[in-house]
Amino acid sequence: RLISVEDDGSGILPDELPIALKRHATSKIGSLADLESVGTMGFRGEALAAINAIADCALLSRVSGQAHAYLLEGQTGEITPVARSTGTTVEVKELFFSTPARRKFLKTDATELAHCVEAVRRHALARPDVGFAIWHEGKLVEQWRRCGDLGSLPALEQRLADVLGSDFVERSVWVDFSTQTTPGRPDYAPVIKVWGRAGIPDAARSRADQQFCYVNGRFVRDKVITHAARSAYEDVLHGQRQPVYALYIELDPTRVDVNVHPTKIEVRFRDSREVHQAVRHAVESALAAPRAGQTTTDSTATMANPATWSAQESDEEQALARGVDRSDRPFIPVSYAQTAMRFDTPVGHRVNDMDALWDPPPTATAAAPAEAPAPLPVGDWPLGRALAQLKGIYILAENTQGLVIVDMHAAHERIVYERLKTQWSQAQDESCLPSQPLLIPAAFAATPLEVATAECHTATLMLLGLDITPFSNKTLVVRAVPTTLAQGDAVALARSVLTELAQHEASNVVQRAHNALLGTMACHGAVRANRHLTLEEMNALLRQMEATERSDQCNHGRPTWRPISLRELDALFMRGR
Repeated sequence: RLISVEDDGSGILPDELPIALKRHATSKIGSLADLESVGTMGFRGEALAAINAIADCALLSRVSGQAHAYLLEGQTGEITPVARSTGTTVEVKELFFSTPARRKFLKTDATELAHCVEAVRRHALARPDVGFAIWHEGKLVEQWRRCGDLGSLPALEQRLADVLGSDFVERSVWVDFSTQTTPGRPDYAPVIKVWGRAGIPDAARSRADQQFCYVNGRFVRDKVITHAARSAYEDVLHGQRQPVYALYIELDPTRVDVNVHPTKIEVRFRDSREVHQAVRHAVESALAAPRAGQTTTDSTATMANPATWSAQESDEEQALARGVDRSDRPFIPVSYAQTAMRFDTPVGHRVNDMDALWDPPPTATAAAPAEAPAPLPVGDWPLGRALAQLKGIYILAENTQGLVIVDMHAAHERIVYERLKTQWSQAQDESCLPSQPLLIPAAFAATPLEVATAECHTATLMLLGLDITPFSNKTLVVRAVPTTLAQGDAVALARSVLTELAQHEASNVVQRAHNALLGTMACHGAVRANRHLTLEEMNALLRQMEATERSDQCNHGRPTWRPISLRELDALFMRGR
């Protein structure tokens, strides 16, 4: 058995080869300041020494200008001249030969090869300026050629397409976000920079096997980053689907500790909340762009608010529109009536006399037919123009690429939901959410971690509209909750918020609860199935979709529209064959 890693770097001098296999000999840490600001991938100098302790290891290296290379046998320490081009080779033979009991825990060759390929993939995504090739049993398994200079965006996109597939790039959006700059620094460098690509909701997978995150060029698996990225997909993912993304984060090395895990795959941030907010905002902003229409103009805004749009509201919906629930308590201060959809012009004629049903219909000369609306310029509207309505559920539209099928309820639900969120956020105070004191404070038995979290995050809890104070060493008291959640379970809300604060130093429980209420309102306010719309109303809905954020999915994560290209239609009918 042999595992060999080769490079074409600068090589190692012959007299330094024995030192390379000694523990900590290659450490980059010269002082405490170096340990607190690690800027290299490896810094402890333990990898080669650890491998040499449990395997038959050999180093082969040549420096530019030397007549030949030198081979160091790890077990004997013997150095012999050999032939090799400039660079270094590390060979590992007979893995676990000194600890044979470990061999029984190894999987099959195919499984171990997959682990090796995955490890190289992670490095390849971080270094598009380096080419990689993987060989197994004399056969080329994977090869990724050098794409360009480090830091080049085209090179990164090409490497993402090579490693993750062109489908990943085609079904993802570009992420580029920087937090506010630091005035004290002469270069005004951003505090946190996040870039990369985030998959669209339709590209989500059943497993989280295509989630790559790098901090200062190092691949990591961090709960804070994972939670932040998943939170950005809350309103657009269906069920337990997992998003796909490749995110690159840059921040000052002194603000992150990479020396917390033997394999350095985990990190600790000095300000986890700041990183959480940056990642979430970066991904959320990228996903918010309305992909249904990237060419919206000023005329789109005019058509996006037709005066005839509303819905037939039930008694419960009218109560929601007045801002009260069934118990006449203040519910949510937004203009809900403006988000619904109503037809002010009556459809048909009211029949007051039952005998009139037997009268023959008026002839064509009785009234001049209404003038047909002028067709919309198809090329100007990505979702095209409406053609018809299918079964009172779907809108069939035509654009330059072919056919567009729209689920009118799901589409209008997203439109109403986004408008409600905007109105609700505008109605709130910028400093904190309005809270309502409880008539009877809710006390509950808390764990020591929950008590400590409540004491450390008092300011954060106040921003969320929560007043949670310790009553004793084992008891917490909820004295106030957000106004819009006053009817909920205060203890359950408090526990959920404290759990997230303890794990991620940030909580989205309150926001999720608010969004759930707004989602219910949007579902009731959206146009229902079997509601027949005119062409003008269908076109107005399409224009609203093009101007609405996240309009590709409803707030439950279901898709709102699907395209069928002319090529697909031709294939169905075998045209051109």
